[in-house]
Amino acid sequence: MAKSDLKLKSGVLSVQGIQFYAYHGCLPEETKIGSEYIVDVDVVGDFKTSVQEDELKNTFDYTTIYNLAKKEMDIPSKLIEHVAGRIANAIRNEMSGIKKLTIVVTKINPPVNGNIAQSKIKLEYS
Repeated sequence: MAKSDLKLKSGVLSVQGIQFYAYHGCLPEETKIGSEYIVDVDVVGDFKTSVQEDELKNTFDYTTIYNLAKKEMDIPSKLIEHVAGRIANAIRNEMSGIKKLTIVVTKINPPVNGNIAQSKIKLEYS
């Protein structure tokens, strides 16, 4: 079998389903009672070195991503858009080599006059 000429262009590290209980929202009860949230993060970057060398320093550490998301989720905001933007900024400021970053913040059962399972914001940076 011949060796393929395929070359690694980029990769995506996905950290999905990070669960938080936080106090975001415009209604007074949201800031007192809180709600469940799910955060998803996709980081597109160059993984050539980490594919060849088995060292954490050569990749995007998902523990760091979790810790940065947690720090921002712990700060109450009125809008999930604001929280998502803060998470993105924290990751961009902490990690180098990011080609594209996607953040999704999902609020479970938002308090509205109707039956809504979730609301979410998806921010994409490139």
